[in-house]
Amino acid sequence: MTTNSRFVPPRAAYIHVPFCRHRCGYCNFTLIAGRDDLAETYLRAIAQELSLLKTPREVDTLFIGGGTPTHLSLAQLQQLCETVTRWFPLAAGHEFSVEANPLDVTEAKSQLLASYGVNRMSIGVQSFADKKLALLERDHRGEQIDAAFGTARRTMRSVSIDLIFGAPGETLGSWLNDLEQAVRLGPDHVSTYGLTFERGTSFWVRLQRDEIRQVEEEDERRMYLAGIETLTEAGFEHYEVSNFAKPDHRCRHNEVYWSGSTYYAAGPGAARFVDGCRETNHRSTTTYLNRVLADRSPVAESEVLSPEDSARERLVFGLRRMEGVERASFESNTGFIIEQLVGQSLDKAVSRGVLEDTGTQIRLTREGLLVSDSIWPEFLDR
Repeated sequence: MTTNSRFVPPRAAYIHVPFCRHRCGYCNFTLIAGRDDLAETYLRAIAQELSLLKTPREVDTLFIGGGTPTHLSLAQLQQLCETVTRWFPLAAGHEFSVEANPLDVTEAKSQLLASYGVNRMSIGVQSFADKKLALLERDHRGEQIDAAFGTARRTMRSVSIDLIFGAPGETLGSWLNDLEQAVRLGPDHVSTYGLTFERGTSFWVRLQRDEIRQVEEEDERRMYLAGIETLTEAGFEHYEVSNFAKPDHRCRHNEVYWSGSTYYAAGPGAARFVDGCRETNHRSTTTYLNRVLADRSPVAESEVLSPEDSARERLVFGLRRMEGVERASFESNTGFIIEQLVGQSLDKAVSRGVLEDTGTQIRLTREGLLVSDSIWPEFLDR
């Protein structure tokens, strides 16, 4: 029996906080830097946008991301948590995550967040090497990471860190040092991301001017594989292309996305998936604020996904997870047989050795992990 899971009421919610001290050269996220004067206006707008829900919606996972949520002042952070947990009360056994910058992780903020049910903090470490942090235009240095992590550890059930590899001039040896430092620190979860040069960022401009250079593709492959080897040997489960977790510390909120489930979202640039419809708010913070406070919709894009498009997306997201996609459950949740959607493309991927097909399960191979982004366009194309 098909469950039409894309119409199941969401049990997850995301809130986007767009404020940062400054914009790092590689960042193309929805954020606004140096405009702390807009924070109070933002808090009013979030409250107004969430009031459109009419009634509170209990959630199993709640995620406040950014930007830098912890850049808000203590009073502003309290107001945000008050508003968000009013509209999204937390179910028993919940996961409530907040992204944080190392310089912002104070005892007062960490305890405040914990008092509202936050039990997972994701810290944007990126590197332990001062030279690399300076190149990435981060505002913290290696010596400040331990203090931030220790503060989070005292108040949170789960602490995650992000790391970037493939920075200009980086060697495999320096990346291995970052990995060793991460293992020494002892987080519950690690996300590793290869540096990308996104159009519209200052790094993209510098790349075009030949002021900085990307690491060689083969070197980046070695770094990615070194991350897998080092972290799995240290007891982390590699459960998604870029994510590693100690037992019982997977990011449950991100698994909502990867499983193709529904979710609420609010804030500038936030995207939600409710009742088969994907909506994305305006990325411009000022446009978002002006529209919401003028009682106008903050939505910039809206798309009702056809059952087939929804199934294709669910397949691609599912294949990012190491366990891959189980045929029977996929058919039960979407109403589609995988061969009906991507039969020829699947055969080609298997013959290339980037996907493994056991008959009941389809998953990425080790080679597939290295080229996964090149596989998905064909799977999504009707």
